[in-house]
Amino acid sequence: GEQWVNCLVQGNSGVNCLVPGVDKHQQSKDSVFFRDGKRRIDFILSYVDDRDGERKQERRKEYEANLQKAGLELETEDQSESDDGKTYYVKIHTPWDVLATYADVLKIKVPFKANDIPAHKDIPMNWLFTPFRLPNHIMNPEPDYFTSPFNKEKIDFFLIDDKETFFPPSVRNRIVYYILARCAYYKEDSDDKNKKGIKRLLNNGTYGAAFPLHDSRYWKASRDPNSESERFSLYKHWARFFSFFKEQPLNLIRKYYGEKIGIYFAWLGFYTEMLFFAAVVGLICFLYGLFTFDDNVWSKEICSEEIGGNIIMCPLCDKTCGYWKLNSTCNSSWQSHMFDNVGTVFFAIFMGIWVTLFLEFWKRRQARLEYEWDLVDFEEEQQQLQLRPEYEIKCTSRRLNRVTQEMEPYFPAKSQCARTFLSGATVIFWISLIIACIIGVIAYRLAVYAAFASIMKDSPTNNIHMVGSLITPQLATSVTASCINFVIIMILNVMYERVAIWITDMEIPKTHLEYENKLTVKMFLFQFVNYYSSCFYVAFFKGKFVGRPGDYIYMFGWSKLRNEECDPGGCLIELTTQLVIVMAGKQVWGNIQEALVPWLLNWWGSRKARSHPESLYSRWEQDHDLQNFSHLGLFYEYLEMVIQFGFITLFVASFPLAPLLALLNNIIEVRVDAWKFTTQFRRPVAAKAHSIGAWQEILNGVAVFSVVTNAFIVAFTSDMIPRLVYMYAYSPDNDLSMKGYINNSLSVFNISGFSEDNRPDDGESPEWFNSSVITTCRYRDYRYPPGHEKQYTHTMQFWHILAAKLAFIIIMEHVVFMVKFFVAWMIPDVPAEVKARVKRERYLIQEYLHNYEVFILMKHSTCTS
Repeated sequence: GEQWVNCLVQGNSGVNCLVPGVDKHQQSKDSVFFRDGKRRIDFILSYVDDRDGERKQERRKEYEANLQKAGLELETEDQSESDDGKTYYVKIHTPWDVLATYADVLKIKVPFKANDIPAHKDIPMNWLFTPFRLPNHIMNPEPDYFTSPFNKEKIDFFLIDDKETFFPPSVRNRIVYYILARCAYYKEDSDDKNKKGIKRLLNNGTYGAAFPLHDSRYWKASRDPNSESERFSLYKHWARFFSFFKEQPLNLIRKYYGEKIGIYFAWLGFYTEMLFFAAVVGLICFLYGLFTFDDNVWSKEICSEEIGGNIIMCPLCDKTCGYWKLNSTCNSSWQSHMFDNVGTVFFAIFMGIWVTLFLEFWKRRQARLEYEWDLVDFEEEQQQLQLRPEYEIKCTSRRLNRVTQEMEPYFPAKSQCARTFLSGATVIFWISLIIACIIGVIAYRLAVYAAFASIMKDSPTNNIHMVGSLITPQLATSVTASCINFVIIMILNVMYERVAIWITDMEIPKTHLEYENKLTVKMFLFQFVNYYSSCFYVAFFKGKFVGRPGDYIYMFGWSKLRNEECDPGGCLIELTTQLVIVMAGKQVWGNIQEALVPWLLNWWGSRKARSHPESLYSRWEQDHDLQNFSHLGLFYEYLEMVIQFGFITLFVASFPLAPLLALLNNIIEVRVDAWKFTTQFRRPVAAKAHSIGAWQEILNGVAVFSVVTNAFIVAFTSDMIPRLVYMYAYSPDNDLSMKGYINNSLSVFNISGFSEDNRPDDGESPEWFNSSVITTCRYRDYRYPPGHEKQYTHTMQFWHILAAKLAFIIIMEHVVFMVKFFVAWMIPDVPAEVKARVKRERYLIQEYLHNYEVFILMKHSTCTS
């Protein structure tokens, strides 16, 4: 009796309160049905009743009353029945009439005839793929039907066997959320008409959570025969890591989570499959560099005591750096050869073509999914009709829509321009902040290099076991700067995410699609600069503007920080180091953030409930203890993968193993995301999408830009072009050998030309250096020697090399772009088979509708006669 009274106090009708005569402790609470065991729970609202929360009680009372007026049925679980003794749960069921009405409004496609088009032809040697296959009932959980938008007036036209199961749970929860997002919580006589939507009620604390239910526990099927237990099937066949070699049950994912999440996993799976080919070719190119060590003449010259040991190099920084022998860079020269060889040039061209094949074949895969998932006629215009509740609330002005001839809310242009300007200024400010941080890291590199050089001049790191001999001032500076840069990237990411969401909310986008597109552009622009700027610095700026001994260039011109130089082996190995640290660090950190954090939060949140018998730990409480999947959850998944896509395309010429790292990460990523969706998050509200949206255009842009960056990396960051020019034009006796290349690539400077500010301090140079004997030092450039009439100006070889670099860039870009456009032209976006099926389905819809109308007309005329 006390529970009955408490329920009525909350403003619920007696029907929705505890049913007399039902013993709840004998009835299992691990169920997706109302207490009558018949009406399915489509949605859950939870709240804690504050003693001083009278306003919240009033809002809930009005909101739930309006939900009932909209046709929804409610049933409340009292706080005394909950695990913590203070949380109420409102269960929502959608009757057939409401489902039919909103299915008509949302143009949801439903079956009207079994598909009579023959299935795909058998693939040759199909038995080879048997180990990778899943059972047919998992891959195809539903028969294949021809479908048509639901029409409430033509119920008999559709294949309806059971009204309770006709609409799957994903469609039901989508319809409920559509109602919840637009239902008001004000009284009819209230002046404030802005009080609408579950989102505002969640934000102001009236409700604590709103979510659809999973249909079972993930580790075992439900005992209820009416429950599909699709969550268990997904976990068993998809979310376990040891299923990593199996195909994904995309149709079941789509049925359970909706098309939007299904498209994401289809894209992620396809991207991972295509990475396999890039990874294999990249590994072959890396092995080529590994196995051609013996042909690496220039590294042998650097390491040689007779050549490299007799070449005295100019100091790399002012005062604290001494003179050094070229053979001290022996190890870095060998390491550089693994990535800076002819195979890398081939791989850069290959990746330019691979990107095009990936994007074109994805369009075909996407077109096939559009047909199979009834998204062919799904237009963004349908989404446009679904205005964001926030837009409807905040737009007080109304104007006539020329298409619908109805009054619709709109935002005045002046106010919209002001908001857009403020938004753009904020994005520019944050991008400027990143650039300022990068400049700070560059200043750190310049300042710390001198310190490392001074500390390491007597090689104290040689005492470190195994890796001691590999540690040089350049490597120490590069690794520490890369780690600092990675930490700055992570911190700025966390801060900017909140700012990006805030300014996008401030712009008040009209539709959900517009909201996501605006946020996508803001986040990607920021992430692009944040993640790639340090790599761009190493690739295109470091070592390019250093001047020469006696006339060095300094940071900002006035500072005492001298611009960095590259190793005699080139800057490519440092770009590789930067890329590996940022890319691998991001992937490891991302997986920890995605998997470990939700697991720890769920483990802590459900620690009390785990001791209860299963029958008393209700389905809604189990899901309530899980993490909420926000409406931007999928956005972050895409963003993570697109940033990775940038790493493996924009800078792949410096690190052919990048696709292999990405492949290994993505094999884990698919299963981690699957495990996370099925076990750690509440069930998301199903949403429709026929493509990956704005990400498609971003991928296209990155693909085009990658051709340019890789051409410039090969030309200006690697030493490939200078070597080729030397071999074909400057090698002695024209024997096409690389002998003498190192000596040819280093210019001579007279030590007496150093100013007091540049000359090493006493004691900084090594013991072997004798200034009375050694009068010159070498540096990396092509300049005339001292005493020449054009001393210290660039030689003709410098201009030959520059011309060759520019010619290479133009030729490579044109060749790759021509191949890209030819491949894109050759591969149709939509397979011919899919086009035929779409035409067949449209023809059948017209024919069946015509026959149905004729039948109804004849039936009506018979009845009247």
